[in-house]
Amino acid sequence: MTDQGEHPSAGTDAKETTAIAEGVCPKCGASRQDISTPCAACGAPPLGPASPARTSSPDVRRPSDMVMQVRASDMEPYVGLRYLSKLFRLMAIILLLGLVAEVVQGLLTQGRAAIPTLLAEASRLVVLAAILWASGDLAILMIDVGHDVRATRILLGRQAAHHLQDHAASQKDASGGERKSERKPR
Repeated sequence: MTDQGEHPSAGTDAKETTAIAEGVCPKCGASRQDISTPCAACGAPPLGPASPARTSSPDVRRPSDMVMQVRASDMEPYVGLRYLSKLFRLMAIILLLGLVAEVVQGLLTQGRAAIPTLLAEASRLVVLAAILWASGDLAILMIDVGHDVRATRILLGRQAAHHLQDHAASQKDASGGERKSERKPR
């Protein structure tokens, strides 16, 4: 387990997904616009079909082909939330640097007389920096929640498709090879 309590491969999967969405090879970082071909730089294997909803032959399509592939929109990273997280953390660091500068200046100009004022100011700035840092962590948590929602949507769609296929197959078997809605009146 990592320090954030997630599975060790979770960070690797997220990095690979981000690399694919950005058009780079997850192994070597070289430009790789078509994930359905091997990487020219490092020879990494293809990561899926060029068109996830289509088979190799346009005439032959299985009903499960569209639901079994992950759409390109499911691979897009949450860039805005990552930048927001970095912005909050940067603001927290700037506040702490400002606190250090204020303490140094207060001690140099007023000496020991500045300590009560500096303690009050320091506690206020440390709390504000902690809130900003925690806001950055919440943005990262929102990214993880978004990934979980995407995965749940994909898995639920696959389960529904399997259920519908099983239901259609059982009706076809029960009706002697035809669906009930396709039966011709006798």
